[in-house]
Amino acid sequence: MKKILFASILALSVLSCRENKSRQAPVIENAVDNAESSVSSSIKKNTYSRTGNLVHEIYQELIKNDKILQDLDKKMETIDQEAEDAITEYDDVIRKSETYYNDATALSNSVTDSITKKQIEAEIKTSSDQYNVKTQAIKDLITKIRANRVTLHDQYIVFKIRKTLPEIEKYQNAHSLKTDSLTQFINKQNQLLEELKKLK
Repeated sequence: MKKILFASILALSVLSCRENKSRQAPVIENAVDNAESSVSSSIKKNTYSRTGNLVHEIYQELIKNDKILQDLDKKMETIDQEAEDAITEYDDVIRKSETYYNDATALSNSVTDSITKKQIEAEIKTSSDQYNVKTQAIKDLITKIRANRVTLHDQYIVFKIRKTLPEIEKYQNAHSLKTDSLTQFINKQNQLLEELKKLK
């Protein structure tokens, strides 16, 4: 008797889930559903590394059919890479020079003759100060490039969110959450509960 009852409960649950899925089918095609299906099919092929961010996934769906968005995305990627390349070239030279002055100062500490030690420390400081004056304008420009890079990144994120907000709203409208099927399911559960109570 228990086996029959368990089988009945299992069958009822499966059928109710199927009914709910068929009732919840989207009416309008939207970027959210497309993003999710792209993710699902790519995961099956093991070629997709999920970012875990639905905003990015929806935005990628929008880009597929929009040349303007594709161009914008390419420009953002290019300018970010160019900023990295420009900064790296100057950073390497400046960092190496600063490392040299630090190492020279540390090495001068091993000089035992105090007069010679003071002389070499003064020479290191003069050279370092001159280099700092010469490179200050470059350092200021690098700081500005980094600040612009952050601002561009922030603005692009804001743009993506604003561009995808209507898509999630369209998705919500296409998947209207009505209480009917849930109420019907609760009724089925209650019926089964009543049957269970009557069994002895």
